[in-house]
Amino acid sequence: MCPIGYYITMRESKDIRLRRHRMVIDASKDGIKPTARAYHTTPRTVRKWVERYDGTLASLADRSRAPRRRPHKLSPEAEAQIVRARKRMPGWGAQRLRRIMQLPYSPKAIGRVIRDHGLVRRWRRKKHEVKRCLREIKRHWALWQQIVLDTKHLNDLPEYWLQATTLGLPRYQYTARDVTTGSLFLGFSDELSLTYAQLFAERIAAHLVGHGADLSKVTWQTDNGSEFIGSWQAATDSAFTRTIEAAGSTHRTIPPGQHRFQADVETVHSLMELEFYLERFKNRQDFITKARTYQNFFNYLRPNSGKEFKCPWELVQEKISTPKPSTLHLPPVFLEDLHFKKLHPLSGVYDVRSQP
Repeated sequence: MCPIGYYITMRESKDIRLRRHRMVIDASKDGIKPTARAYHTTPRTVRKWVERYDGTLASLADRSRAPRRRPHKLSPEAEAQIVRARKRMPGWGAQRLRRIMQLPYSPKAIGRVIRDHGLVRRWRRKKHEVKRCLREIKRHWALWQQIVLDTKHLNDLPEYWLQATTLGLPRYQYTARDVTTGSLFLGFSDELSLTYAQLFAERIAAHLVGHGADLSKVTWQTDNGSEFIGSWQAATDSAFTRTIEAAGSTHRTIPPGQHRFQADVETVHSLMELEFYLERFKNRQDFITKARTYQNFFNYLRPNSGKEFKCPWELVQEKISTPKPSTLHLPPVFLEDLHFKKLHPLSGVYDVRSQP
């Protein structure tokens, strides 16, 4: 005789069908009532499973207790109304559909119709899945279709900042990157300036034109920093915007506070903190020489995990048939020196120290 109650035994059993099968076999040998006493249950329970048993374990499983008919089931017209609303707004749940679409049905009824018609959104894209989708879209863009520009403050890098204060190294980095290939162009200065951003963009634009790029198809994207848009109270476009538009290109700014739009350059900034700004520099000339080496390494050799583990030069070769080897070779400069040469074109001075 089993010293433990029937329902406790069923609850603790790993597979209640096997336990019931054992009970049915015992009932066929010993009878209904002796088996009921042995399993501490009622003859009615033993008889129920004996009658249900058809030779398979599946017949000994619990049956659903859900109602077999819905007395308040929605009409086909009502279900069609819910289906249309769901297809129109596939991201909305039952509560939102009922509230905004003004559906005269309960959220449970709306949810049931959504499930019955296979319209349930069973998953939400993870962050890495969204990135993968965006990368696939950007991969098919044309070369120089979109160039992203941004600036980086270098005063938050402890290993670099001590060198910057003692050796007079630049305090800001100007970064431009082609979205589809990841090609990188750099500039450096001691201050954030609309003039320097304008010179930086002019230099890149002249380089692209010299290598056959059609600037009318280029979009330059920046954030809303004063070095790109000037004063937020300005009634007209900034000098940077006018420079871009004069070249036939389009200048686009991202929505305020949405820095994820600048992910391509922010990624480079993060990489350079670990790969470049841990270097030891002797002076400003040594800094710009190593910056030139790093940019060439990044553009021509370094595989990018976000670009199918290819370097930008390999992707450029896939975009155009016979690119010039110098397409991505635009050495970084100190923008102060570039500004000085523009103001004094006949001076013949090149790597000039920035003026106080």
